[in-house]
Amino acid sequence: MSHERRVAASEAGAGARPVDAGFDFFGAGELPAPNLPAADVATVVREQWGIDVELSPLGSQQDQNFLARVEGEPFGVVKITNPAFTAAELAAQEAAAARIAAAAPELRIATTTTDAAGAPRSVVAATSEGDLSIRIIEHLGGGTLTGDAYLAPAAIARLGELAARTSLALADFDHPGLERVLQWDPRFADRVVELLAQHHPDPARRQQVTDATAAAWAELDAVASALPLQAVHLDLTDDNVVCTARRGIRLPDGLIDFGDVTRSWAAAELAITITSVLHHAGAEPVSVMPAIRAFHALRPLSPAEVAAIWPLVVLRGAVLVVSGEHQVQLDGGDNTYAASGIEREWRIFEQATSVPTSVMTAVIADAIGVDLPSVRPPAPMTNDPMTPAPGLDKTGAVRLDVSLTSDAVDAGAWLDPDLEERLALAALDAGATVVWLERATPRLTATRTRSTESPAAIPTGIDVWFAAPQRLVAPADVRLVAEGAADGVAPARTRVRIRLEQTDAPEVPHLVRPEYAAGWLGLTADPASWLGLGGGGGSGEGLDTSRRGSSSQEDAADLIARRDRAFAEVQEHYYDAPPRIERGWREHLVGTDGRAYLDMVNNVTPLGHGHPALAAAVAKQLRTLNTNSRFNYGAVVEFSERLAAMLPDPLDTVFLVNSGSEATDLAIRVAMAATGRRDIVSILEAYHGWTYGSDAVSTSIADNPNALETRPDWVHVIDAPNPFRGLHRGADAARYAPEAADRIRGFAASGHAPAAFIAETFSGNAGGIPLPDGYLAEVYAAVRETGGLAIADEVQAGYGRLGHWFWGFEQQAVVPDIVAVAKAAGNGYPLGAVITTREIASRFRSQGYFFSSTGGSPASSVAGLAVLDAFRDERLQQNAAEVGAHLKRRLEELGARHPLIGAVHGLGLYLGVEFVRDRATLEPATEETRAICDRLLELGVIMQPTGDHQNVLKTKPPLCIDRASADFFVNTLDRVLATGW
Repeated sequence: MSHERRVAASEAGAGARPVDAGFDFFGAGELPAPNLPAADVATVVREQWGIDVELSPLGSQQDQNFLARVEGEPFGVVKITNPAFTAAELAAQEAAAARIAAAAPELRIATTTTDAAGAPRSVVAATSEGDLSIRIIEHLGGGTLTGDAYLAPAAIARLGELAARTSLALADFDHPGLERVLQWDPRFADRVVELLAQHHPDPARRQQVTDATAAAWAELDAVASALPLQAVHLDLTDDNVVCTARRGIRLPDGLIDFGDVTRSWAAAELAITITSVLHHAGAEPVSVMPAIRAFHALRPLSPAEVAAIWPLVVLRGAVLVVSGEHQVQLDGGDNTYAASGIEREWRIFEQATSVPTSVMTAVIADAIGVDLPSVRPPAPMTNDPMTPAPGLDKTGAVRLDVSLTSDAVDAGAWLDPDLEERLALAALDAGATVVWLERATPRLTATRTRSTESPAAIPTGIDVWFAAPQRLVAPADVRLVAEGAADGVAPARTRVRIRLEQTDAPEVPHLVRPEYAAGWLGLTADPASWLGLGGGGGSGEGLDTSRRGSSSQEDAADLIARRDRAFAEVQEHYYDAPPRIERGWREHLVGTDGRAYLDMVNNVTPLGHGHPALAAAVAKQLRTLNTNSRFNYGAVVEFSERLAAMLPDPLDTVFLVNSGSEATDLAIRVAMAATGRRDIVSILEAYHGWTYGSDAVSTSIADNPNALETRPDWVHVIDAPNPFRGLHRGADAARYAPEAADRIRGFAASGHAPAAFIAETFSGNAGGIPLPDGYLAEVYAAVRETGGLAIADEVQAGYGRLGHWFWGFEQQAVVPDIVAVAKAAGNGYPLGAVITTREIASRFRSQGYFFSSTGGSPASSVAGLAVLDAFRDERLQQNAAEVGAHLKRRLEELGARHPLIGAVHGLGLYLGVEFVRDRATLEPATEETRAICDRLLELGVIMQPTGDHQNVLKTKPPLCIDRASADFFVNTLDRVLATGW
């Protein structure tokens, strides 16, 4: 315990403090909060400063606060300070606020307001409860983070930044009013719990609190002498910060309530801040890491402070629990603020103690790169080779690989709960003397496909199968855990889970979540090394987590950095901090940390990821032949015949290309060649591709903010037929078609007769919005009347995604002249096509000949055939209709409960959930949509925004998705909308 702590405790206990000393919690006795009637407070304000105010009570543990309004507008906060606090203490609070405001001008600081003469609005007034200090403090708009709603990582990081800037500003601040003994000062946490725990009404909870306090205090005592002291705010919590909104996330940028300013350990500033995060929806210990990183980046933590942080968090939680219960009893139930916080404070304590402090300390140290051994014994265990266990024949040792990149887990084999056992026994049958699964590398076999949290997939020990019984003797000074062995003997052909743990460490789970792996692995050594089997390694690039449990996260960030250096800047990626994805199966994608995500956006892969038949067909073809389509081979002919047969007459002639962009570009060129014209009519808010021609007719400002200004003169646009937020809505949407037809006739009359009209057959880029009934029939008729052709962009809508129709144009009961298709055609393999009539195709000869090196290659054609086979054999179109209808019905039910949902668009598995801030004005909820997508990623769902306003969830999953996954998505979205983003 620090010398300062001992002196303060001694003085407090002796009752010998000077009369001008600050507040002493241990000598003050009961501390009821002031409870003045609002009318009395309003009278003081009027008499002292000539202001008529309306007062609304605000919560406080030991003071009394009111929000003051003048003519309905916020004017300030009237604060009635508890009479136990001295004038010097109040002066210290004012000076500390002024110091922070000067040192960090980018922050908003709630200081005492002044009158016209510049005098502070602060007075000691005679009241019915005696003389009380009453001040009007500046009201800072934007609200606090009070409540249990979810806090985004950006908001948590900003809390850490505010704590760091406060700590830096107060580092050299001194004032007589800092000399006080507060119950919130962690230097006195053990005494506070000892004094107040007796008031806790639940004996079991009381015991938990006192036990946790004793353990945390012992850990803190080991480093207390190395902890620097300084002035601290000491209450920089979610309740005492004010926010502004950015990208749909409320970010703290101001501080209020300086009532707990004192001198304490500098690390307490951060510890108290992060403790306040733990009661929020979805929060757990690692949720505070953004705040710790942000704090450390501005105000570096010493090794001693790192070792102190989590014990301080536990102690803060314990003090909150006992203080809250005591204050409720003290105020006789009148303090609703304290009463309402009882369960919140218990949740904080539960989360603070849910992970051992030694584990969290190692996680924190690992995350910010601070070395601990010099200040906090015991040091992490070594992974250097040990003296091998005797009597083990290692000549036939086989290491099994069930990591993300292993062939053994292909085609969904990782979902088989018996996979490891089968592989091990097969290896033993083949002559292996010992089979083992290594430590620290994520095991895909532990991954779950639908979960809102990451799986416990990181092993802290090894799994071993011995061909013959094996006696296991623990190495010196190490605790040997061998699950499956009896009396130190591992039986033959039976899984034994072996861990080597620190003798004084908490019990270590065999599998841990990747976020906590650095902490747990630091308490263990590698049994493979002890057994002479090697070990400590991963099975692929970026997957070695033997020493740093967060390496999968670092690996993802490092890969993005490499990508940014190698890729052109405009080649963007999903999310600001995306996971590294290296495997997929059906509607799931899997990260290098073993986390499975539900893929709700990937319309590129209708068959799903990792489709075995497609993979086998393409692999076989690549082993056999892959060349260009000018050679004579069967696959290109068979695919072209089958694709053409999927379309109505007279569409019977196929061009093969590599992508949707090339397909729409070629469709435009074919139309120009067939008509001898150059003008094209396109729809607003549409996207068709990235080549020159397809980009020219793309008008979506979401994909290109300058799309409308840079459009060439041969492209003419008509209004987007959006019945939800377009020019004509609801029943008036029937006006879009005749108006579009008139515009097309007008273009022709003005000398710009179109070569073609191009449109998606379903407004996918706008958010999965169906075209008004009869729209294409009337527009196609008009363009043909003027001598042009109708191009249907089926890149997204085609291939059964709508469920009831294989092609989008079928929903409109029309037949286009040219169809462009891609994406689904190859299930992610590069394949696109243009299908038209023999007559139209023949006119392309005027442009010379057409050739695509890999468009229609043997491998691409085989991929296309495998996709068509799967659609036929796996009922994917029917699944789109059935699961899509179920999904849309559930999303619409969600819309009835959450006003942010303005509409659910679409058909089949081509849906869009549109978010609006106001259902009357339809103001797009752009920032909220992006933030919701980020929160969904945290909870295991991959989702992205779409539309010109980026306010629609692009709901276009693989067509193999089942009802359980659809329900998981809806339930997770419901959770996000209910608890925040």
